Amino acid sequence: MGSVADNFGEEIDQKIFHARIIVDNEKVAAETKAYRKIPVINEFKDADGNDIMQQQIDRNYSRIKADVLQIIEDEMERIKTDPDLQHLIPKEDGEKKEE
Repeated sequence: MGSVADNFGEEIDQKIFHARIIVDNEKVAAETKAYRKIPVINEFKDADGNDIMQQQIDRNYSRIKADVLQIIEDEMERIKTDPDLQHLIPKEDGEKKEE
């Protein structure tokens, strides 16, 4: 059994229906026997069999975070040394503002 919703301008008179699902158990069993196991492409275990996936995720996260911080530092330095771009960085308190 189930129900359906109609679209604007396409009303459906009967919105609830009853049905029966017929399963051919022999066909399903034959199909299931033909299944092959999914191969393991990358095992996230160390030599002792311990799961190291979280360690790898943490290591990748830290590396990406460090890369992003380095890019920001490099770009900030580039902007500070470029006379055409220096105005994009706000002056810190105590620095004399050029006009």
